[in-house]
This record gives sequence, structure tokens and C-alpha cells, in this order.
Amino acid sequence: MRIWKFAVERWQFTLVVFTLLVVLGAYAFNAIPRQEDPSFPIPVTSVVVVFPGADPADVERLAVRPIEDAIAELDDVNDIRSTSEDGLGVIRVEFDWSTDPDKKYDEVVREVNALRGSLPAEIREVILRKTNPSLVNIVQYALVGETVDPRELRRVAEDLEEALETVPGVRRADRWAFPEPEVRVALDLPKMAALGIDVGTVSSAVQGEGASVPGGAVEVGPRRYNIKATGDYESLDEIADTVVASREGRIVHLRDVADVRWATAEALYLGRYNGRRAAFVTANMKEGENIFDVQRALDARVEAFRKDLPAGMELVLGFEQAANVSDRLTRLGIDFLIAIALVSLTLLPLGLRAAGIVMVAIPLSLAMGLAGLWFLGFSLNQISIAGFVVALGLLVDDAIVVVENIARHLREGYSRVQAAIVATDQISLAVLGCTATLIFAFLPLLNLPEGAGKFTRGLPLAVVLTILASLLVAFTIVPFLASRFLPRNADPEGNAALRWVKGGIHAIYAPLMHRALQRPWAALAICFALFGASLLLVPKIGFSLFPAADKPQFLITIKAPEGAALDATDRALRLVETELAKHPEVRHAMANLGKGNPLVYYNVFPLEQRSSTAEVFVALDAWKEQESTALLDELRAAFADFPDAQIVVRRFENGPPIEAPVAVRIVGPDLGTLERLAAEVESLVEGTPGTRDVTNPMRLPRIDLDLGIDLERAGLLGIQSADIDRATRLAVAGFPAATFRESDGDAFDIVLRLPMDGRPTDALLDDLRFTSRTTGASVPLGQIAEPRFTSGPNRIERYDRERLVTVTAYVKDGFVTSQVTADIQQRIAALDLPRGYRIAFGGEAQAAARSLAGLGTAVLIAVFGILAVLVLEFGSFRSVLIVAGVVPFGVLGALIALFLSGYTLSYVAIIGFVALIGVETKNSILLVDFTNQLRRQGVGLQEAIERAGETRFLPVLLTSVTAIGGLTPLALADSALYSPLAVVMIGGLVSSTLLARIVTPVMYALLPPIIESDARAASPLATA
Repeated sequence: MRIWKFAVERWQFTLVVFTLLVVLGAYAFNAIPRQEDPSFPIPVTSVVVVFPGADPADVERLAVRPIEDAIAELDDVNDIRSTSEDGLGVIRVEFDWSTDPDKKYDEVVREVNALRGSLPAEIREVILRKTNPSLVNIVQYALVGETVDPRELRRVAEDLEEALETVPGVRRADRWAFPEPEVRVALDLPKMAALGIDVGTVSSAVQGEGASVPGGAVEVGPRRYNIKATGDYESLDEIADTVVASREGRIVHLRDVADVRWATAEALYLGRYNGRRAAFVTANMKEGENIFDVQRALDARVEAFRKDLPAGMELVLGFEQAANVSDRLTRLGIDFLIAIALVSLTLLPLGLRAAGIVMVAIPLSLAMGLAGLWFLGFSLNQISIAGFVVALGLLVDDAIVVVENIARHLREGYSRVQAAIVATDQISLAVLGCTATLIFAFLPLLNLPEGAGKFTRGLPLAVVLTILASLLVAFTIVPFLASRFLPRNADPEGNAALRWVKGGIHAIYAPLMHRALQRPWAALAICFALFGASLLLVPKIGFSLFPAADKPQFLITIKAPEGAALDATDRALRLVETELAKHPEVRHAMANLGKGNPLVYYNVFPLEQRSSTAEVFVALDAWKEQESTALLDELRAAFADFPDAQIVVRRFENGPPIEAPVAVRIVGPDLGTLERLAAEVESLVEGTPGTRDVTNPMRLPRIDLDLGIDLERAGLLGIQSADIDRATRLAVAGFPAATFRESDGDAFDIVLRLPMDGRPTDALLDDLRFTSRTTGASVPLGQIAEPRFTSGPNRIERYDRERLVTVTAYVKDGFVTSQVTADIQQRIAALDLPRGYRIAFGGEAQAAARSLAGLGTAVLIAVFGILAVLVLEFGSFRSVLIVAGVVPFGVLGALIALFLSGYTLSYVAIIGFVALIGVETKNSILLVDFTNQLRRQGVGLQEAIERAGETRFLPVLLTSVTAIGGLTPLALADSALYSPLAVVMIGGLVSSTLLARIVTPVMYALLPPIIESDARAASPLATA
């Protein structure tokens, strides 16, 4: 039994299924996770090597290269990038996007652990990090306290961190940007020298007394007792009473040679909120959770925590991802309602009852599509919602065709039940073919490679699931409802709207088609000439991978010259904060001195900690495209002339992470030559119209202070290299000798260092003295050293185990990245590169090449999949060619629409072109299939073409207009992400509805398929 006959005759069962679909959709809508952006695995692992005291060359030679060589032996490695800087090496390995990121992370961990024993012992730490969008923090709180004691600030931050971690749905919380308290033991070197006590003796004494070694357990009679010996300092007085040595029968305590007190460690990473000192606390969310539920739980916990804050401290919410998600969902929800209203208006020619039946198909299809998306583990985010809005204009097509055919049969005298069964039976093959072509247009988009494919996967999946659901609804619920509610005695000519549309078709389209059929070659030549002319717009439109995100937040990154002191970087940061305070539309600014802002967006990773770096996270009241863009341009102009740092204002970008829109990589072995070539490339890039914020990491050399130790003289004086290194570290960085643990469990380092205020300066070296191992005399640094400044590379970059330097740039508003990159490529092509050096382009150019390679495959699969469906349906290559001939005319309108709207050929826009293939083909199937049926019933070729063209223009027009109505809110949303897709499909539908309705009849007349005439009596279809 055919499914539509079963649905009509067993209407009780259909009604139960109808109710089930409504309930299932409602449940899925409540249960599906809601996120701002899609969460997708990124097969990237980072290895961070902390190597104190090593310069970039040593970091590269001793740490980075061995790790790179080990990782390179793994399978499926796409590329390996590394950066070697003062005391820090970062290796980033990207695997093929088809692999399992967790397994590849485990492989990297295994290789690095196996290598760890052969790395230098001076490496303090090797950190391995996953790259996972689900680790993005959904909140960032600021604990603001100008006068609060650092220990109190740390305690409150720890308490808040622990409170947030216990909130249901929270994966992890972290605290950031506050000076670490320490127990400082400020040594008096002259006193120590007078007593003949060296630093090593003091360090050993503190380490020994501060060590906590379990004493074991003994049995006394019937009981067992743990032995408590010494260890674990319990107060600062106890630390000061540590016995250091014995001199002339007198015990020397630590307090005799040092000042023991609470102090603040050297500030390496500080935070401010609107210019006031602050510590930050962040939290991220577990996968599969609803961000609104988690945010409500966080709000409740924070509100309770806020009541117990110490005096002088304030807790504010600096970033809330849920607000962004709510804003996006609200806007898309409004677009959705507008789209439904527009679709309902386009259905008026069908009549109110018929339009009502078609409108019922919308919530049912969407409910089933949403349930499928939830079942497959996807979330409701801006990409998947855009997919549902796109599907909204397409899912009613099947229902329109079925209802329109049933209504026609009712006007011809069939009963409701007979009309529902017979009409659906007659149109079923065409509807199935139309839906199959549409599915094949979107289906290949589900398997697009690289990060771009993962990012956009929710859109085609939402469309495919909803269209499949709409087919089921059109074959079951729609015939059932039509058999119960369509009027029996409707006007044969339809309602006023239908008569008006038919009048227009008869008065305008029919004569135009008739003239075209009289001169088919001329009509075809004109149409294809228009298509060829539209291709000339492609260079003017330009290409960009993904646009900026329309978030009401942005970042300001500050990069001072490598080696700049934190105070020098802070001067630039203060300038930024002062400028931001002048703009009332800025809600707040969270400044990070010495590090990047914590991770709050899935493709912008925090800058590593260094004194020459700062970053400001800026939140606006709202993102208003023109006003906010003007604000960013004004800020860039204000910061452009700051001489001591490069200040970059940048928006968050959609899509997979890239280093910068424009990235020029100069590859070669010698650092000096790379530095020279980088300067030339930097000049060329800066001179290219459209570039801004050009960065050359080798612009300024790194300046170091070489103590110039005379090892021979030091040896003669009884001073060993280890003594010099230990004393120098003591003076500059301090030496953690033990741990002081308070009763509540908080642990603090006990740091031996020279007396200082704030951060270490060169004045500390003047007091640096060494104790001779042979004479016990105190030897000043100047007696064995001649300090001098030296220069060297500030960083060494590598790509796939080759040295390189990357010059990056951003693109000004109003310029297209692809065109700017092409101009730079032309300029750089004239460079005379030495042997062994080459230039490659990264950034958006590389990402686009990888992503578009996958799109090409998707287009091929879509085209041949649609052709296969057409061959199965028509069994004639001529019919297939006639149907496929409409594709260029959709491209024509899409290109014109992109050009007029000002959008570029972005990744999402190209997805629109692929989807357009299925939509256009679907409309032509109805025309060709009906023409074939008329000819099969004995109607002449010319008459069959004209009758089919005029009769089928109505459902084609209705389906096209409903699709345009559904897509219009997306196109008008002014979203650089999904508006281009809507613009492409609207432009293509307009042009294909107009031109293809001429081209298809003309091509049919020139290439008529061979049709065997059916001698049987004409069916009702013949009189359609």
C-alpha cells in the first residue's frame, strides 16, 4: 500500500503520528544544547617548553628541534609550526582534519614523554595543550580591588574558582592576572660575607627545615601510632628562626642574615578592569550542556558569593557568552517569524484552506529536523539556525506541489479522498525527484574537509534533515489534511489572488515564451550571452574565506619591542585604556598586562606570557555595523602614531583559526638573510593599498645584557660557575627554596632573593657578591665580570622544520582580502631571492586553498548525484540536458546579487551556489516531466511545450517566491556570515525563475526527447 493512501485511509494512525511529531519537536527544542558557535574538534596540539635562561637559538637547538623531529614521524601530520623565544618554545602540530583529535593528542603526549629524558635538565616544564572549542570560557569575572592585599585577592579568587567549579555543567574554572604572594627572604649579602655564609648554605637550611617527610608508624602495645617529626613551617617567625650556621659558638639564625616577610612576587601578568586593578576568574562548560541553564546556575552562585566579599572588593561580570547566544538566537528567531509571515503571504493564491495545510507542514518538518539534529549530537547555534531558516523557504515546495495538484483534481470532480490519493500518486515521482536533487545539492556539503567544513556542517545538515522530513510530511500529513479540509466545490478558476497570478502568467509569460519558441537560437544566444557577461563580475566581487563576527566585543593587542620591560608595555596599555574611556559606547575594558586575555572565542587563542605583550578585551553596549566599525577605525587612527609599540585593533573572525588575513612566509636557513628579506617584504606589504597593522617579528633585534664573566679569573679566586649562576639567579629572579603552607591549605613559595622594591633592575647587580671557596673572602661581581650589551634574534620561527619569518597584515574595511593578497603577490614576485630561499603565503590564502579544494569535490558530487537522479527519473540524456541547462542562469542572478549587495564570494556564499543547483533543477523537473507526459498522451510538441510551460509556471513561481520569502530576512539581516548565502540563493532564484522558464522550453524544442505516445484515453493530467 502506498504511504499516502495509508495515511488517508488510516487517518486515526496518521493523527497519532501527527501528535507524536509535535511532542517530539517540542522535547527536542527544550533539550538540544544552545551555543554561540558550532563546537567541532580541532586536530591541533601545542607543546609549550619553559626553558628559563635560554636564548631563542638555544631553545630552538636544544628543545624545539628534537620535539619537532619526534612529532614529524607521526602519521597524518598536516604541518608543524614552532616559535623559539627567550626561555620559551611553542610547537604547534596540526593533523589531518579527518583524524581523531584525542587519539592524535595521545600520540603527541607519548612521543614527548619518550623524549623528555634526553632534553636538557634545565627545562622547567613541558606543557601539552589540546585545541578544543568546547574549552572556550563562557564567563569571565573580574575581582576588582585597588587596595586589597595580594594574599586576600588570591584567596578570594581561589574561593570563587572553587565555587564556580561546583556549578552543574561547568567543566573547569581558572583564575588569572594577579600578583602571586610569596614569603620573601631578602638576604643581606654583606652580613653573610662577614660571617662566611654563602647562598648555598642558606638555601640548604631553608630547604631542609621546610621539607615535610613522613616519619612512618610504630606499634605500641595494641595500638599503631604515626610519628610526626619536623618539617612544614607554621609561621613566618618559625622561618626566621631557621638555624643557618654556627659561628664561634653562636648559632646564626635566618633572621640574622635576612629579612623574612610577606611580599609580592615579581609581577609578570597583571589585570585591570576599566583601569582598576583586578584578578580574573573564568569558567568553561561541559559539552552537551545548555548554556542558558549553566548561566542561570552561575548567576545564582555568584550572587551568593558576592554577599561575602571583603570590604573594598567588587565582583563584576566582564564577559557572558550566554548574552551573545541569546542575542543571536533572538535575532534569528525574529528573522524566522518574518520568514514564516512572508511564506504565508506567498501561499494566498492557493486559497486559505490550502495555504493553511501547507503552513502546517512547516512546524512538523522543522520539529522532525530539529529532533534529528539533536539525535545526531549537534547544537542549536547561529550556523544550524541559519540552516533552518534556509530550509524554511524550501520545505514547503513538496507540500505546495501536492496540495496544488489535489486542489486541481477536486475542481475536476473527484471526491476529497480520491483526489488526495490519485493526485499524490500522479505527482509522487516528480516530487521524489525534486527532493532527491535538493538533497544531493546539500548532502556533499556535510563532508567538506578542513576546519571550514567542520564549522559549517550544521547548516547543510539542518537543511537535509528538514527537507527529508518535509517529503515525509508531504506524502502523509498533507494528503490526510487535504482529504479532510480542502473545499469540495471551490471556484474552478481559484480565488482572486490565483486569478490575478494566472492572468499575469497568461498575459506576460505565455506570449514571451511563444516568441522565444519562434526564434529559439536567438533566445538561447541572448540568455547565454547574459550569463557570460555575468562572469566578468567575479574579479570585481573578490573572494574572502569567512567574515568578521558581528559580536559586541573586540580585542586590542599591544606588542612592544621584544625584551621591553613590563613598565614600558604598560605605558602603551594605559594609552589604550585612556582612549577607550573617552567613548561612551564602550561598556567596559578588561586589560591584560604581560599576557593575552583568557580564551573567550573558539578561534582566538591567548598570547603566551611575556613582558612585551598586553591585550585588552573591550565590550560594547551593542554591535551596530556602521557606528561600531567607525569606532574601530577611530581607535586605529588614535593608536597609529604611538612610537613604542604596535597596537592592533581587531574584530573576532568566523571560521577556523588563521594567523592573520595576509601572511607572507619567507623560508630559508640563515637568520641574517631572513631578517633582511623580511624588511623588504614588510616594506612591500605596507606599500600595498588596503593593508594595515603590518607586523614583522624581526623588525627589531633582541638586546641582552651579557655579564661577560671571566671564568679563568673566577677560578683563580675560588668561584665556580655554579656559584655565579646561583647568585645571579638569586639577584634577578629569586630562588624558591621551600613552601610555606597555611592552616587552610594555601601554599606559598619561600623565595630567597636580594632586597628589592617592585621588579629587579640592574642596580641589583652592583650588590652581587660571591664567596670564595678557597679563602672565604667576598668577591664583588665587577672583579670577575665586564658586563656588556649584545644583540640577537628576538624569535626564531619554523614551519615544517624549516626556519622562516612570517610578515602578517590585516585588511582595511572596504578592501577584499583576495585582491589585496593578489597585489602583494605581484609585488613580491619581483624580489630577487637568494638560492635556498622561497616565499609562500599562509593566512587566508592557504586556508582558502585547502577549503575550496573540498568545495570543488562537493560540487562534482552534487552535480553527478543530481544527474544520476535525473537519469533514473527520465531515462533520457536529452531530458537530463534540458533540466541541467538551467544551472548557468541561477549563477547569473547570484553573481549580480552579490555584486549589488557588496558581499564577496565567501565560503558560505559558495555553499549557496552549490545549494542553488538543486533548487533550480527541482523547478525544471516539474516542467520537463509534465511536457513529457503531455506528449505521451498524444499532444503535439509545440502545444505540449507551451501548455506545460504555462501550467507549471504557477507551482514553480509559488515555490520560488516562498523560498525567496523565507530567505529574505536572512539577506536583510546584514550578517556577513550567512547573509551572502541568502543573497546568492535569492538572486539565483529570481534569474532562474525568469530566464530558465524561457531557456528550458527553448532547449526542449531544440532537443526534444524521444517519447512514445500513449494511445489510452487522456487522463485528468492531460487536461491540466
